[in-house]
Amino acid sequence: MTKQALSKSILFFEAQRSGYLPHNQRVTWRANSGLNDGKSAVDLVGGYYDAGDNVKFGLPMAFTITMMSWSIIEYGKPMAAKGELGHAMEAVKWVLTILSKPTRNLMSFTERLTRATGSDLAGETAAAMAAASIVFRRSNPAYSSELLHHAYQLFDFADKYRGKYDSSITVAQKYYRSVSGYNDELLWAAAWLYQASNNQYYLNYLGKNGDSMGGTGWAMTEFGWDVKYAGVQTLVAKFLMQGKAGMHAPVFERYHQKAEHFMCSLIGKGTRNVQKTPGGLMFRQRWNNMQFVTSASFLATVYSDYLASSRGTLRCAAGNVAPTQLLSFAKSQVDYLLGDNPRGTSYMVGYGNNFPRQVHHRGSSIVSIKVDSKFIACRQGYAAWYTRKASDPNVLTGAVVGGPDAYDNFADERDNYEQTEPATYNNAPLLGILARLGSGHSGYNQLLPEAVPVPKPVAAKPKAEPKAKSTSNPATTSSPISIQQKMTTSWNDKGRTYYRYSTVMTNKSSKTLKDLKLSISRLYGPIWGLTKSGNSYGFPTISTLYLQGRVSSLYTSMLLRRLMSQFQVTTWLNNRRKLLQLGVRFVQLYRMQSRGKEKGYFSFSC
Repeated sequence: MTKQALSKSILFFEAQRSGYLPHNQRVTWRANSGLNDGKSAVDLVGGYYDAGDNVKFGLPMAFTITMMSWSIIEYGKPMAAKGELGHAMEAVKWVLTILSKPTRNLMSFTERLTRATGSDLAGETAAAMAAASIVFRRSNPAYSSELLHHAYQLFDFADKYRGKYDSSITVAQKYYRSVSGYNDELLWAAAWLYQASNNQYYLNYLGKNGDSMGGTGWAMTEFGWDVKYAGVQTLVAKFLMQGKAGMHAPVFERYHQKAEHFMCSLIGKGTRNVQKTPGGLMFRQRWNNMQFVTSASFLATVYSDYLASSRGTLRCAAGNVAPTQLLSFAKSQVDYLLGDNPRGTSYMVGYGNNFPRQVHHRGSSIVSIKVDSKFIACRQGYAAWYTRKASDPNVLTGAVVGGPDAYDNFADERDNYEQTEPATYNNAPLLGILARLGSGHSGYNQLLPEAVPVPKPVAAKPKAEPKAKSTSNPATTSSPISIQQKMTTSWNDKGRTYYRYSTVMTNKSSKTLKDLKLSISRLYGPIWGLTKSGNSYGFPTISTLYLQGRVSSLYTSMLLRRLMSQFQVTTWLNNRRKLLQLGVRFVQLYRMQSRGKEKGYFSFSC
């Protein structure tokens, strides 16, 4: 049951794709769309439509990615066992094409924001990129590093230029108003940046700002695209259970208490509990209530595993509660969603026999262009298709709609947008719950870094925007060889910014350099421009580099393919019976597309 639901819930995201659709698109009734988005300023082609009306909104889109990434981080293994991990990762990466455009576009976006404010939007986007960087750390380390770098940039901006995004983008107030403000997003982003980077700076940020920004003060009964406090409290409680709080333990304990308040409210054992329908569904509001159901159920799922991993119990006003009760709550909500409810209705389109047939969704409710190529104007679509009292011509498989009212009532009507409209942030948390419930594994230890290697701890604020500089940094002061790197040029092609780096090696000694070899470890894929000899690389032909008393340079640029984000290069210089070893470290990698082959430039320095 859960495997089918998981597959369908991921498939829904392909129906929400905007931009140029890929050759392996599985929702075949969709076609390319939104190809001129941002054409007059910044390239914004791509991403997801948030719900049913062919509009893209940054705040809920970023939250969608954060929650999908969190689902993969926690439950990627059971997803892989069901053959869905690749699809889930593709769903994450699709949005990052718009949230993480090349550096020029990102900085243009940032420069525009500095003339306004947008801490909540920038903070959520930083959280999304940080979380996604963990998802791709093992499979694509260079891409992961790029995402984390952008997350640093956005957090730095969000914290420096504080303000609500809908105060600057006022039209957003009609659709996705930031009621909670931006403090929750700043804490949320800091938590994800700490988890992604292991940098003590972000842990300190959570400790120093927890009280003043509401992280330890707000006792929540909801969690969603606007209000992140319960999510922050859950993550910080995890850090506390992992023994990472250090001097911030008293503050982190207050986060922990608020996390437990939220969990107790879900299972009806707190001082202020969530409302539920007669059939047992958590109920927050009429308009798209299901978003709160899936988000809260996800927090209950991970917190249950955190507690079980630490051999702890949930401390509620009504007494201590076993972690399994939280998982049982999450299962009850998913069961209701999939049809175990008074109406016998599945609120996931295409799942079961009784599901919504008149979904409030433009693409689903209008005949596909692949079936009827005649142009349908906006007003024509509204008049001829929106008001039809018939099933949608295209089944929006996997979409989770808004769901029933407070009394379990539901009207399957296209204009009943409060109940029949789907949204990406309804599905995103559901991925993790379904993967967990379908695993049949009771021995999870979510406090251990099983999925990806954790970075080494550091304790400094990262530079948000490191500039490319020429550097000359010999391995030792007495070294006869110096190595200098610099960026020689950059260019833009089809919306991507590329960088070329060069490396100059200079023989400063009075002796002749006769041979040079490079040994590169942890290299994935072929290398161009060098000749391999055994386990080392050399230049095709190295002529004698000048004679005694004259400075010489060796200039080259190298093409590498699919590298790990860091590797070590060791250079041997055979200099008249003397062996000099220089440790050289990978600095930066940018992917480029050239004649259908993925390539990248690299640079290095001592």
